[in-house]
Amino acid sequence: MVSGLRKAMMFDALPSGDVLCRVCARRCVIAPEEAGFCKTRKNAGGTLYALNYGYVSSEAIDPIEKNQLYHFLPGTATYSLGTFGCNFRCLYCQNHAVSMPSASVDKAMFTQVGLSRFGEIVMPEDVVQRALFLETKSVSFTYNEPAVWFEFIYDTAVLSKENGLFVVLVTNGYITSEALETLAPYIDAYRVDLKSFTDSFYSEICSAHSGPVLESILKAKEIGLHIEITALILPDRNDGEIEAETAAVWIVQNLGAETPVHLNAFLPNHKMENASPPSGALLKRLRSIYMNAGLDYVYIGNTLSEFQNTSCPDCGALLINRVYSFGESAPELERFGAAFKCGRCGRILPLICPNDIDF
Repeated sequence: MVSGLRKAMMFDALPSGDVLCRVCARRCVIAPEEAGFCKTRKNAGGTLYALNYGYVSSEAIDPIEKNQLYHFLPGTATYSLGTFGCNFRCLYCQNHAVSMPSASVDKAMFTQVGLSRFGEIVMPEDVVQRALFLETKSVSFTYNEPAVWFEFIYDTAVLSKENGLFVVLVTNGYITSEALETLAPYIDAYRVDLKSFTDSFYSEICSAHSGPVLESILKAKEIGLHIEITALILPDRNDGEIEAETAAVWIVQNLGAETPVHLNAFLPNHKMENASPPSGALLKRLRSIYMNAGLDYVYIGNTLSEFQNTSCPDCGALLINRVYSFGESAPELERFGAAFKCGRCGRILPLICPNDIDF
């Protein structure tokens, strides 16, 4: 079998010879010898195949906080990796070289000549061995949308859990409920982009829709995954006060007041290189709206500020300092077993950090 080619796990063969992909919310109906929207799944003779199994476009050892996870395994390193392709077409994508690869990469996948010249080819056991050798606590699927790497992620996640590693999805949330449920026993954290709370933004900027994203977030909550929300703030696009309040209230009501939210500054990129980033004043104003709606932990990212720190919602004591590091416990943070509390007032801090992790 050609490296990278694997029979897909979640599809329906249709009488017409087309196939229905059930991994992402697009639910592409794919004609024979054609690929879906993501360009990583192809109908070959009435069977759906993943074209990118084991193809790695990017990998790194990262602080877990770099993946915008502030309440999950703080202070630890994660083995981050990604492949090619995406089910969105975000106009500002900072990773567009791998999420929307060039025609030469597409051709390599379609003609099955392999991608060794474009990216490394690995197997799930390679990923786990590297993560363990490098003494990371987790494996994070990031850089491009994990859903389009579904089969490889499933196999790697199963093996990771068998070896005591945590598994993280850094995702746009455009995955079907059945696909997420299939992965659920083997993943721990769902760091999801809520790019806007309006469908028009998703349609115009991302070539997608907001409804499936909200549905996947609710499914992740139902399953019991650790959830952290990110929102990339684009001036005059998704920075309205009414939108911010609506989003914050939805998060409080559906996920809980202790759900961490990251408001990230847009940085000009891809087809929006001439757009302006948000001001610090705008980000602070939006943060205040989210906090006033009842959220306890709202962070500002992609810019240096004290709002990267974790402070006690009740007394304001500094508990985790991230301004000049990715995450250092402050003197007021007290640990008892696997739990943490504010040493000043006793407020319990919602952190996932097992006893064997020194933080």
